[in-house]
Amino acid sequence: MTKTGDIPTAYPHIGVFGAGAWGTALAVTAAKAGRTVTLWGRDVARPEAMKSTREKKSFLSGGALPANLELTGERAKVERADAILAVVPTQSLREVLTGFATSPQCPIVLCMKGIERGSGKLVTEVLREALPNAEPALLSGPSFARDVVQGLPTAVTIAARTPIAQRLQASLGHATFRPYASEDMIGVALGGAAKNVYAIACGIVIGLGLGESARAALLARSFSELCQLGRALGARHETLMGLSGLGDLMLTATSSTSRNFSFGLALGRGRPIRDLLAPGAPLVEGVETAPALVARARSAGVDLPVAATVVDVLAGGMTPGAAVPWLMGRPYKKE
Repeated sequence: MTKTGDIPTAYPHIGVFGAGAWGTALAVTAAKAGRTVTLWGRDVARPEAMKSTREKKSFLSGGALPANLELTGERAKVERADAILAVVPTQSLREVLTGFATSPQCPIVLCMKGIERGSGKLVTEVLREALPNAEPALLSGPSFARDVVQGLPTAVTIAARTPIAQRLQASLGHATFRPYASEDMIGVALGGAAKNVYAIACGIVIGLGLGESARAALLARSFSELCQLGRALGARHETLMGLSGLGDLMLTATSSTSRNFSFGLALGRGRPIRDLLAPGAPLVEGVETAPALVARARSAGVDLPVAATVVDVLAGGMTPGAAVPWLMGRPYKKE
């Protein structure tokens, strides 16, 4: 790693692949940190419209985009960056990565949270299969796009080989955005994926009017499940106790800003699943991740009763009103 003194050298040009809320927020963050940023969107017309107005009102509340942030519909411009942040839905990741033309020295930083439904693979495992020679990295943690764009204090985890993680810290960190470095790719990927499933469960509890005590108990048991699966897959306990594990779970499972919590809340209040998943509805990563998480756990010999109950509710095999009594009625056990 090239250094000036003891300070890691930042990547001068950051490419962001995906111009949704989180992609836009990270692009703004990199620009605020002083980097040259290129932001790509799948729909060419949308980035071009943003380019003409220099605003993205739905995410930035009318705030102007920084001058050092270029919007483009040309994929090649992003691929020429020194580091690339991939900010796309988990279930689209493999398709997006196919044909990526980047140098082996260019880190691909995965900024989505989920598990691939068909294979049960973590996003880092999908990257390894799709681009075996890529330099993998992962950005995760308790963060809402609007908070980041508005400059509210936010801390995240960047997982990668230590020299790469340190350069990414230097590239993205600034006064209100603090990245912590980790080498635990499994723990960071698993924490980001599982918390969406458990946030749906917590939303159901509140939607049913079962109270804060019930949600606290469910949160604790959910975190216990996450730790059990983490141990089986080789994640580090300190990672699961940190920002990308417990921190992200607490944020996502307790805030109506969370799409996964809000989805569960609506289920608990009686909204039909088909309405909540209708075309044009907000993406809820936990819906696709839930069955993949449970399948991955079973293959590792780990029982996830809370996550499995979410799967049953989503599949229509159990009503939200029956889910919590079923969990409460399971045989007693040691904590």
